[in-house]
Amino acid sequence: MATITLKNIPDDLHRRLKERAARHRRSLNGEILSTLEMAVRSEPVDPRAFIARIQDLRPREGEAASRGNFDASERTR
Repeated sequence: MATITLKNIPDDLHRRLKERAARHRRSLNGEILSTLEMAVRSEPVDPRAFIARIQDLRPREGEAASRGNFDASERTR
């Protein structure tokens, strides 16, 4: 396995990482690896597609906003 050395970590960032590690019952190294994996694994979001998706979920003009309309749009995913 490769090794990475991080230098000049701001004190506040170090503190927050240690707090997160404690909450997740991980070592600091484990928390950093988990955070890096999540960051690398996540898909980039296309802002235009995201906005279009939100607009598709909103009721059209003249259409009543109801749970039924929301449920119907969710089923088309």
